[in-house]
Amino acid sequence: MDQPQRTFTNRRTLLRGGAALSGAAVAVAGLAPNAVLAQDAAPSRLTQVIERGRLIVGTGATNPPWHYEDADGQLIGFDIEMAKLLARGLFSLTDEQLANREEWSQYLEFVVEAADARIPNLLSDRIDIVCQFMTITPARALEVEFTIPYYREAVTLLFLADSPYTGTEDITGQGATIAILENPTAVSMVQNGVADAEVSTFDSVANSVLALDSGRVDATAIDLSTGQHLAAQDPGKYKVGVDSWQPQTYAFAVKPGDQRWLNWVNTALHEYLAGLDFSYYQTAFADNFGVELEPPPAGFPIEYR
Repeated sequence: MDQPQRTFTNRRTLLRGGAALSGAAVAVAGLAPNAVLAQDAAPSRLTQVIERGRLIVGTGATNPPWHYEDADGQLIGFDIEMAKLLARGLFSLTDEQLANREEWSQYLEFVVEAADARIPNLLSDRIDIVCQFMTITPARALEVEFTIPYYREAVTLLFLADSPYTGTEDITGQGATIAILENPTAVSMVQNGVADAEVSTFDSVANSVLALDSGRVDATAIDLSTGQHLAAQDPGKYKVGVDSWQPQTYAFAVKPGDQRWLNWVNTALHEYLAGLDFSYYQTAFADNFGVELEPPPAGFPIEYR
């Protein structure tokens, strides 16, 4: 099928033309001139990003497989790949450009931020979008607008590869000790999956995994994505439980009030998740989580089932 692509320059022209047409439509409708001026004074973030020629992304740097630094100090991870895919759509980047850091980094700027800086940085216009494994909650949705989901996280169990256990069902009732990152809901979180577990908390995910490595615990309760990443990196050492619990949804976040920008990001994400560009998402998913996704089926759109 023929899939023509507009050049970066043509996209700029199209956006400028769209703004002019919008202003003309307002004038024809008989609205006051200051209404047109207000529109012109606040172009969509989409227009701003295209005109700037660079997407500014808020993300982290210490949470594999989502966003972390490689041996050369360069950001890698699933969120970084997703940001690259947004840049691909915004600036018509080729596969060759996406594979070359020097090429794609011309169109992407990362602002490394703490989790509690995600919303302030977005609302203060320091960044264009948050790509930082941000969980959707009603409280956060009062401050930002979330895109469609791009991943569903959950809690699972990480075992040593030779463990006799495979998941919550066969470890329950065994008096097992399970490690987890210390947080206010750590004990209840573990016991929601393994009711009789003795819970041992640690100050970092790394230390909870070290407790597993040393045999001090029978399993570690961990994010599904992190468990899959560790097992994919060292399948002879770890295995992931066959089940999970307490799902939560990850999405990108944008500043409220810009429907054009939100619509574009949602459209781009949708096509990576279930459309023409699925192979890019599929590759990033396999590289970071060690899971090969099946292509979405043809016929009735799977997202409405």
